[in-house]
Amino acid sequence: MTDTPAPPLDPCASPATADALLRASPLPPLEARILLTHVLGWRRTQLITRGDEPLEAANVERYRALEARRVAGEPVAQLVGAREFFGLEFEVTPHVLIPRPETELLVETALAALENRPRPRVLDLGTGTGAIAVALASTRPDALVWALDRSADALAVAARNGARLLDARRPGGAVTFLQSDWYDSLDAAVRFDAIVSNPPYIASGDPHLLEGDLRFEPRGALTDEADGLSAIRAIIAGAPARLAAGGVLWIEHGYDQAEALRALLSAGGFAQVRSQRDLAGIERISGGVLSSGTSNGRA
Repeated sequence: MTDTPAPPLDPCASPATADALLRASPLPPLEARILLTHVLGWRRTQLITRGDEPLEAANVERYRALEARRVAGEPVAQLVGAREFFGLEFEVTPHVLIPRPETELLVETALAALENRPRPRVLDLGTGTGAIAVALASTRPDALVWALDRSADALAVAARNGARLLDARRPGGAVTFLQSDWYDSLDAAVRFDAIVSNPPYIASGDPHLLEGDLRFEPRGALTDEADGLSAIRAIIAGAPARLAAGGVLWIEHGYDQAEALRALLSAGGFAQVRSQRDLAGIERISGGVLSSGTSNGRA
């Protein structure tokens, strides 16, 4: 990608077409197509079937403005206000982490663990867009799902996604969105069959925080401003008191943190501790089952 924006339109030139804009774009072809279909309200196939049609000047200007912002580094998901995750299109704003394909592994693993549990109770910690919670609730209509975040702005986005994407008649009811610093605001009597989380796990000094899309995402959703494990320690420490017997905990983490996660889970009273690799072969999530000998706060 070049840092040189496209030149301004010549008002005396012939009306621009989709074909011409895409050929001249400094962006990767896929990104240019996403931005142009967003501006025009077209499907991808219409870029082919209508590619030589003259476009309204206002739409060309809108596209050029988004193109320039992308050249400057703004994430495509924020520019178009949406990102697909688990077959659902989620609203995205600068207040939330952009859902990533690798996080779908967390959803798939939780669903597998809940397969034989009727009306399971599920807790998503640090929900952001609500992608994990809503994907689970959509796939398991009978599940009772709670989604927590300490950011009121993030919760507003998550609640809108839940209302738009979930069937109001689902047997498990609406997702419960709750502002909370991890477990603090939860009813102490509620026990969950699964707890899942994609917490901030990047260490404070990691150079990736200053690169690419991460520069435009909420820092508090990316880093714990410590060693990358402080949020994870808090989640693991609080989980036994919140899980039902045989409940599971699964956490997304960094590419080099799996061994540390497994050690923390084992020390925290979890059995059958293991890590799962994503499609790139990276150990992306780790989890375990609450050991029968670990207290869950019930008599």
